[in-house]
Amino acid sequence: MRAIGLVLSVAVMAMSTAAEARPKWALVVHGGAGVIERKDLKPEQEKAYREAMTRVANAGADVLKRGGSALDAIEASIHLLEDDPLFNAGRGAVFTAEGKNELDASIMDGSNLKAGAAAGVTTIRHPISLARAVMEKSPHVFLIGEGAETFAKTQSLELVDPSFFFTERRWQGLERELKRQGLPVPARPAGAPKASADTADLAHDEDGGRNASLLDVNKKFGTVGVVALDAKGNVAAGTSTGGTTGKRWGRVGDAPIIGAGTYASNRSCAVSATGTGEYFIRLTIAREICALVEHKGMSLQAAADQVIQKDLTALKGDGGVIAVAPNGDMAWSFNTSGMYRAKVADGQPLVVGIYKDDP
Repeated sequence: MRAIGLVLSVAVMAMSTAAEARPKWALVVHGGAGVIERKDLKPEQEKAYREAMTRVANAGADVLKRGGSALDAIEASIHLLEDDPLFNAGRGAVFTAEGKNELDASIMDGSNLKAGAAAGVTTIRHPISLARAVMEKSPHVFLIGEGAETFAKTQSLELVDPSFFFTERRWQGLERELKRQGLPVPARPAGAPKASADTADLAHDEDGGRNASLLDVNKKFGTVGVVALDAKGNVAAGTSTGGTTGKRWGRVGDAPIIGAGTYASNRSCAVSATGTGEYFIRLTIAREICALVEHKGMSLQAAADQVIQKDLTALKGDGGVIAVAPNGDMAWSFNTSGMYRAKVADGQPLVVGIYKDDP
């Protein structure tokens, strides 16, 4: 009997230790995956991206430390990313072939599987907030274009003139891409600064040098996303993007598609993706990772690696994901040379990375 009691005591102690080891909250951020190599970033550029990732992760962490929900942390973090021209979302969005910024976003609550998404909007300052409003204030999951903008007005979301999203380096990137494809370059958008002899230099020095031209190496990437675990044990995921440079015919990628670019369930994990959206849609990557965790009992990292390093790579797709589980496990996986990323959790230090060989 004493032996049995000792075994039970040891088991209880082990369970208590494991429970104590689990962080009360956790958050992971990405700012896009792609061909991002050390030779492509000047020291000041790398510093700008690392500082941005740090600022965004800390903002989300502050919400969670105060007992805020995973959804609140995600929205607050993505607001910063959508306002930062370094990233392909909101004010840093790339242009379509017609010379427009068309924005997409989605969000999902792992506690109840509710989700919201919007695509092709042009006047919403924070598309992630529109996605959340769709989830919480409408009977629908996915709204697009003019209808989504009409709904946004009923929710008193912040509206801006389309010129708000204009950045010179993204416009320069569009011109290069359209010329490469042999397509006509549209007129500069109404309200955009006039082009001048110094335009090319401005594209490299926008915002005090933070936005030196990276468009050639990041033209398909830069989607932003956040996944979070809150103190109540709920996980959530959110993703926002400007799509791909020179996209045509109303193209929509994986970012606003629930199950492809975004998915969250308390029964498995929360995932946000970035990469060539067509492949992520075909593989329903976010949902697949969650399914491997839930139905096959795989660890979060193993599931992410299975889908990204094997399934996506086999299909010749490229990109990456971030993920968090209800037990506090955090993971990221990408098959490109880099992904702007950061993670932080209760009792754990902030980790920021860009390149493949970063921690």
